[in-house]
Amino acid sequence: MNTVEQLKKLIDEYDNIVIGAGAGLSTAAGFVYDGKIFLKYFKDMHDKYGYTDMYSAGFHHFDSNEEMWGYWCRNIYLNRYKEQKNKLYEDLLSLIKNKNYFVITTNVDHQFQLAGFDKKRLFYTQGDYGLFQCSLPCHDKTYDNKDMVLKMLDNLHDGMIPQSLIPKCPVCGRNMSMNLRCDDTFVEDKFWHEAAKRYQQFLNDNKNKKILFLELGVGFNTPVIIKFPFMRMTYQFKDAFYVCINKGYNRVEEEIRNKSLVIDSDIKEIIEELKIIN
Repeated sequence: MNTVEQLKKLIDEYDNIVIGAGAGLSTAAGFVYDGKIFLKYFKDMHDKYGYTDMYSAGFHHFDSNEEMWGYWCRNIYLNRYKEQKNKLYEDLLSLIKNKNYFVITTNVDHQFQLAGFDKKRLFYTQGDYGLFQCSLPCHDKTYDNKDMVLKMLDNLHDGMIPQSLIPKCPVCGRNMSMNLRCDDTFVEDKFWHEAAKRYQQFLNDNKNKKILFLELGVGFNTPVIIKFPFMRMTYQFKDAFYVCINKGYNRVEEEIRNKSLVIDSDIKEIIEELKIIN
């Protein structure tokens, strides 16, 4: 039995599945942050500052809010609103839609919900490109930003937006920021806490049952959110099993070696093979 057949057997056998998704899943799905796509939308950032990808450019110290939001309105649009349903995410859903599942992810691109995953079974731990918050923050509420972002794009000129479109907090008047966990100003709003509570309840309800922890594209940037807890719970829960799919990664802790399957392959290829034999 090859590794894909082993994985298929596990998915068939386990009714309770926790998916942990990291940046590697979006990469496997074809989301590109450099190359032609970067030069098409961010040529100014390349020509002025030498950046070659959206990730690095996002850490630039902008001299003005007009230029900062000129960059971020494009970034948010490309990674949150331009992209529609993605086949890899849809294929993943087709494999587990009849299971009792829950998804925890550090990705902020909304792809699980776009693909049709139940939003009550999703926990976006690191925020959402589609939300703004007070930059202080003075309160713990977030705000949908689609209309503001599209208006910025419509008024973008030479990589900048007009001063009048810089988003302001409706409570204190300070500048808004993205609802992304970059530092200790990140707002965990009531929806974040509700999702966290549902995730914890799912774990509590199923810890004594057969439960499969399926980790997809999670590296070591933030291992304390998904990777380490998945391995710890696999060790602690009697009938748990841990699967890690991540190209270039093939390590698992010795304590759970007999309760784990690590697949050092491209996630997209594995999911496509699973669908063929499904």
